[in-house]
Amino acid sequence: MADDLPARPVLDLTRALIGRRSLTPDDAGCCTLIGERLARLGFQLEWLDREGVTNLWATYRGAAAPAQPLMILAGHTDVVPPGPRERWASDPFLPEIRDGILYGRGAADMKSGLAAMVCAVERLLAAGPIRGTLAFLITSDEEGAAQHGTKYVAQVLRARGVMPDYAIVGEASSHLALGDRIVVGRRGSLGCNLRVLGRQGHVAYPHKADNPIHRLAPALAELVATQWDHGNAQFPPTSFQVSNIHAGTGANNVIPGEADLIFNFRYCTESTAEGLKARVHAVLDRHGVRYEADWWHTGEPFVTRHGALIAAAEAAIRELTGGTPEYFTGGGTSDARFLAPLGAEVVEIGPINDSIHKIDEHVRIDDLEHLSAIYEGVLRRLLAQA
Repeated sequence: MADDLPARPVLDLTRALIGRRSLTPDDAGCCTLIGERLARLGFQLEWLDREGVTNLWATYRGAAAPAQPLMILAGHTDVVPPGPRERWASDPFLPEIRDGILYGRGAADMKSGLAAMVCAVERLLAAGPIRGTLAFLITSDEEGAAQHGTKYVAQVLRARGVMPDYAIVGEASSHLALGDRIVVGRRGSLGCNLRVLGRQGHVAYPHKADNPIHRLAPALAELVATQWDHGNAQFPPTSFQVSNIHAGTGANNVIPGEADLIFNFRYCTESTAEGLKARVHAVLDRHGVRYEADWWHTGEPFVTRHGALIAAAEAAIRELTGGTPEYFTGGGTSDARFLAPLGAEVVEIGPINDSIHKIDEHVRIDDLEHLSAIYEGVLRRLLAQA
């Protein structure tokens, strides 16, 4: 039973965070809980809230320490909706332990990562002074629009001339075992809400109408078949995927006047957002499609080259697990895309990601303290006084 477990700091804090129903963009008091812990360590807390989003920027600098290097520990408190309660084996916001596994919304994505970071810093500072500056950047706007969270705080930091050297994002990055993979980059994300324009009419009189589905079909076939690039050593080739398509009035004898399509590129450093847009427009124009295109761009691709941060992460993981992590640049987007442009070396290190956004999201209890030890190992190698 959970109550029979010995005290485990990371587990205890993770459970406390899961118990707060922080559906994006509601923080539900998570940052206050974490901020109280950090304030006791001597962190200076600054609240950079915006448009209903909670943003905590907390910094610690020893009295005699130089300001650099600046290490940011970043994460988010918001979670995605849990879905139907009846499909969960237990309440998603009442953390439950079964057979050595902790269940609850946010267990893996990413309240365990935040808890592991906080506890790692508590041990690190108790062990002795550090050099440089240690900061937490925590937001409640990652799972949603992601416009008023880390993106906004990064803009504030840039305006202040703050230049981080390193950043660790606590996203669930591991694949099959803790520490078997670290994320060293992310693909860019470019999407479009495309409306193909036609002319509504009766299916028996096609010459009096203009079917937007028929206009779209050959152009879409070409877009799907296009090789956008060949990728490179760090990234797979750019992908094009249609996520939504809709047309018609619901009647079976009406040619629709419009067809709506939503598609997305996950693109590597061999392509650019503007280049992809231009190629799509060229295909549509060549096929004589009349359309309106509403583009949205949520992040540029980036990759962290092997340097001090990756070396420290590898060493910390090897010390704990005996293995060497794989470098990974796949998956979705994360707030790392807002930190890399500040000039920081950025990696994502976190628990196993198999259950994120799923029913019965979970994390292994043993992995919690081990993840915290990995964070501590990275920080010790980069910030501990000689």
